[in-house]
Amino acid sequence: MIHSASHFPRRFLALLLAAVMLLGMAACGQGEENPADGGHVDYAAAVSLDMQSETLKQEVTVHAYVDGDTTHFNVPESVMPGGVLKARYLAVNTPESTGKVEEWGKAASNFTREKLAGAASILIESDDTRWNADSTGGRYLVWVWYKPAGADTWRNLNLELLQEGLAIASNSANNRYGETCMAAINQAKAELLHVYSKEKDPNFPYGEAAELTLKELRCHIADYDNTKVAFEGVVTKNNSNTAYVEEYDAETGLYYGMTVYYGYALNGTGLQILSVGNRVRIVGTVQYYETGGSYQVSGLEYSPMRPTDPNNIQQLGEGFAPAYVKTSPADFHGEVTLTLEEESKTFPYAELALSTSLEMQDLQVVNVYTTTNEESSSKGAMTLTCQAADGSTVVVRTIVLYDADGTMVTADAYMGKTLTVRGLVDRFDGEYQIKVFSAKDITVQ
Repeated sequence: MIHSASHFPRRFLALLLAAVMLLGMAACGQGEENPADGGHVDYAAAVSLDMQSETLKQEVTVHAYVDGDTTHFNVPESVMPGGVLKARYLAVNTPESTGKVEEWGKAASNFTREKLAGAASILIESDDTRWNADSTGGRYLVWVWYKPAGADTWRNLNLELLQEGLAIASNSANNRYGETCMAAINQAKAELLHVYSKEKDPNFPYGEAAELTLKELRCHIADYDNTKVAFEGVVTKNNSNTAYVEEYDAETGLYYGMTVYYGYALNGTGLQILSVGNRVRIVGTVQYYETGGSYQVSGLEYSPMRPTDPNNIQQLGEGFAPAYVKTSPADFHGEVTLTLEEESKTFPYAELALSTSLEMQDLQVVNVYTTTNEESSSKGAMTLTCQAADGSTVVVRTIVLYDADGTMVTADAYMGKTLTVRGLVDRFDGEYQIKVFSAKDITVQ
């Protein structure tokens, strides 16, 4: 067959253009299109882990899940003193779920947890010839690779977060996989995925309250004075129209808590939601409690006609227990330095631990004061002044306690004895103390 001169150049140019595009994709490591997905590219599988490259590599296991772009990994002591590397994922910035909670933040966190929890192997890689710290100095910037169960090839989790639209760019072009990162971001934008979509996050409560974590609230409590907030945690105690809620934070390894005063505003299902052992979502207003000298959350609501209203308190689970963190007197009286918003800030340990549960041992009672006011509902409550083994003083405050037979417990049960105490961190008259709600929570050693 003879082709006309006018047709040949067009076909030749078309073939040449197609060849150039295929070569370009191969050069950038972008992989092949999947026709069934309408041209969607799986960038997480498109790049290959080069075990012969100059980058540092280490197979790891998960020590703690933090959020979408931060995970703590178990590593050899030769890699990181203490055996834990706090990894910040290169090239990605997922929405927040450990401070002020943002749309798609929990989705990103759950996505990362799901992929790593189901992985047969996990490996971290540096971007160059060393482990590089981020701006906080405490986390290290890495690529995270994993092999799904039953698979024999590595997937790049950083790129997978980008292509799923669960992260925005974070110096994404300035790294060893930069071109592929940008291609993954552009594809997620074109496909309107998650953070780039016009849809609302189905798991984000769009109420008028500020969505945050107990860590964020406790570390910035004064900033939220008279602000309506929403947070999650486990109910550890419920006494005198007050619930106590605590939540563990994997990033800092600490528990954070809050006193929640509901007064007489709740009944029926609303009260049941605040039962000890329930995991709950609290919505209320932060207020300074002058008598106790500390902040609390109040103004709770529950409407049975609108159980999913984002302004309602909600039960999220059941069967949980107080942590009762074993705490030394030195830690109780000590300080903690945290990196918050890229800056270091030092707090009294007890201030951060307010309203959380703890256990303290070897407390010798050297004095007991008993409330004797006839008109007070606290008549019979005790303040135990204890000397710890290190010579420091720890104050234990009880409500009115009764033994198994219903008899009021008095000072002679504890005076001069050495105790193990379980209670909540409390503050009274400017001093931190341990508050005990049951005689079962005090053991004479």
